[in-house]
Amino acid sequence: MGHDGEESFSTSEGGEELANDRSKARSPPRDDKTKSTIGEVKEEAAETSSKVESSTIPQARSQSPETEQEYRPPLPPRPTNVNLLREGSYTPGSSLQRSGKTSRPHLQSTATTALSRTDIHTQSYQDGSRETFAASVQTTPPSKAIAAFGSIKRIKGLSDSEGGDSASIRSYAPTLETGGDVESLLGEVLGASQESPAWRLHSTQNEAPDPFNSVTYEEDEATLDFYQEFDEIDAVAADGENEEQLLNQWKSKRKHFLILSSAGKPIYNRHGDDNLISGYIGIIQTIISFYESAHDQLRGFTAAGARFAVLSQGPLYLVAISKLGENDPQLRVQLEALYMQILSTLTLPNLTHMFSSRPSTDLRRPLQGTEPLLSALADTFTRGSPPTLLSALECLKIRKSHRQVINDTLLRTRCETLLYGLIVASGRLVSVVRPRKHSLHPSDLQLIFNMLFEARGVKAGGGENWIPLCLPGFNQNGFLYMYVSFISAYESEGEEEHEWQNESGKPDDIAILLISANKESFYDLRKMRDAVVEELEANGSMAIIKSAVRRGRPTAVDIVPGTVLRHFLYKSRANVQFTMPSYEPSFTTLLARRRLLSLYHALHASVHAKNARLKVYHCISRESISLAWVTPLFELYCVAGPHASRNALAQSANKVIQWVRREEERVFIIGGAVSIHSLDEYYVYK
Repeated sequence: MGHDGEESFSTSEGGEELANDRSKARSPPRDDKTKSTIGEVKEEAAETSSKVESSTIPQARSQSPETEQEYRPPLPPRPTNVNLLREGSYTPGSSLQRSGKTSRPHLQSTATTALSRTDIHTQSYQDGSRETFAASVQTTPPSKAIAAFGSIKRIKGLSDSEGGDSASIRSYAPTLETGGDVESLLGEVLGASQESPAWRLHSTQNEAPDPFNSVTYEEDEATLDFYQEFDEIDAVAADGENEEQLLNQWKSKRKHFLILSSAGKPIYNRHGDDNLISGYIGIIQTIISFYESAHDQLRGFTAAGARFAVLSQGPLYLVAISKLGENDPQLRVQLEALYMQILSTLTLPNLTHMFSSRPSTDLRRPLQGTEPLLSALADTFTRGSPPTLLSALECLKIRKSHRQVINDTLLRTRCETLLYGLIVASGRLVSVVRPRKHSLHPSDLQLIFNMLFEARGVKAGGGENWIPLCLPGFNQNGFLYMYVSFISAYESEGEEEHEWQNESGKPDDIAILLISANKESFYDLRKMRDAVVEELEANGSMAIIKSAVRRGRPTAVDIVPGTVLRHFLYKSRANVQFTMPSYEPSFTTLLARRRLLSLYHALHASVHAKNARLKVYHCISRESISLAWVTPLFELYCVAGPHASRNALAQSANKVIQWVRREEERVFIIGGAVSIHSLDEYYVYK
């Protein structure tokens, strides 16, 4: 081994001599100072090599022959000047030279041997379209993803007060979020975690039950207890033995409505009696009074996972407590509807007079008997109400020529004392006759529909009713008088008992409403009702209305054949009316409809948030993909299944717009029947 080592060193020395000869032939002559420097470097290199040779050769000779065969020459010594590798100490002469002013970014990661691999997937949809996306190997743990999807509570982060005011212009696109190497196409709007495209690809290959109808993925008690949301709470026993149990039951409710006076007197609460929640009423009144003493108005706050919305109306405080993901503007609209329900019973002058003369007035006695109306309205908001969300009315879909015949019938049979005349079928407006230059406010009609089709108190009173009421949107200072008559939409009694309610839970009845400002016009309005029914029966319009009620709403597939949409809401801004398909077959249960309305609430809050400039809003989740489209003419909110593609969703949305334009005069009431009389008669009667 020693000879081999000597030969290797001699060979290297010979190579150096040959290299020196070539360098001499190519390099230009150097001066004496340069030669002396090169000579010193060579002498140092020679001394270093001699030391290495003297230290390694004896050790190699002392080893065994078997080890000598595996011996290799040692590596050259490491350079002692490490500063050559630092930034700025060495500059290569090339076109890729970094500028001296440019600083290299500081890397925060440490050395690792791990590999980051990205998989490319191509997903094919039923409509023939394809999408290619990248998915990282590391995905979201299923346990965390399951907890975030499929619950009602998940939408709260987007639709509460803070999100609606400060984060409204954020479209939740991947360009604004960098949660990892590869993000999903659009951020997960309905939950905190992200859904990887690989999971979507895996989901398309498995037949899963409709997530809107299941509670498989739901681990929070918000949805599991929703079926007991409308159960009544018993009264507290005299000895207080069941108070703790009833209090836990009260806390399990997902939504509460409380009405109290400025003096702290309870007026109305949806769940529980006054003895059970008197302590909470006092706490709320103290908090509101504290802010008012500082000349500040409390509008809402969040506590224990619930959103508290406060509305102050004169001497009344209205409070909504929601765990269903609604934001402050949406809750405030519901509180205003409850306040208008109170005004419809008392009128504003009477309410103001009672509290001005005695601030500690107990309002429960004047409102006695109206609790079913308030509770029916509150339960409608808890289940989810598209008319309240959109602040619009829904009309019964019939032909334009048929509706014109009904309008002409109302005008021909109109009596002198009539102010408004309406025909309502199953909670949907069929026809209306009104004075010139004036229309009923949607909030007033909502109060009327709630009284007729939700509370059912008027229907239980018999075939006809005479009801004094105040319509705050029309005039909150006085009463009007409404004559109500119901007509069954079914021919036989057995069929009527079998088909008592439609898919929205409202009775399939036809109501004729005649409103007058004269409290002595009962017999005149009854005579007009008889004439209207007789003429509608004669010209076949009553049969057309009954057929439309029994037929119900068309499904999304009937409207757009082959569509991927499960449901949609279309609002015409000019007409303040909306239309929607049937809830069937995807949303047949109470839970499924509540989750659908929670999704609509999230979409509505995103596009109508403060300072929002969004026109098209698209979001995806494990259970659905949805779209909100807002223009000056209409608003469209649509929901499709989780396996639908974006192209199919966009195409279906365009087809819905085209369908509405073709059927606009059927699904909406444009103009209505306008009488020749004006509002002057109302002021005469007043």
